[in-house]
Amino acid sequence: MSTTQDVDVITVLTHDHREVEQMFTELERLGESDVDRRRQLTEKVIIELVRHSVAEEAYLYPTVREQVPGGGELADRELAEHAEAEQTMKLLEQTDADDPDYEILLGQLMSVIRMHVQEEENDLFPRLRDSATPEQLAELGRKVQAVKKIAPTRPHPAAPDRPPANKVMGPLTGLVDRMRDAVTGRGKD
Repeated sequence: MSTTQDVDVITVLTHDHREVEQMFTELERLGESDVDRRRQLTEKVIIELVRHSVAEEAYLYPTVREQVPGGGELADRELAEHAEAEQTMKLLEQTDADDPDYEILLGQLMSVIRMHVQEEENDLFPRLRDSATPEQLAELGRKVQAVKKIAPTRPHPAAPDRPPANKVMGPLTGLVDRMRDAVTGRGKD
């Protein structure tokens, strides 16, 4: 995705959704035989999903709460889905790629994320577009792109998911995660 400053938040997040779906499709094509590639690709999915979730939690959902009619309830539902996905990602990280549970967990993650994406794109995004100005959506897009660069890359189910705590802890956790990734080579092809 271009880092153009005029890209609105819905475009940024929809692009993320498509990238994750492409990785899911590749994982489904791989099947269970290529254990190393499955692990590598699953790590990339987790990195992208965590960065995406942190960005949504920091900027999208607070805006939805403030500007979208019924936004509090909508944001709470989305946060609950994030929490479920994060628990599954944590379990996936702790499971060997050749363990039979790995396939089950990966299937659960794909199912939860696909449902979440569908809800956001068919309900939340249209409601946000109706409630926010193009300038507000562009500003949110800039903020989301910026926070993704410093966001954590590993699931942290116990971490705060609402401002202001998530905006303070996220960058610190992200720094530690990126240092760990650099040492271990996680997320590199």
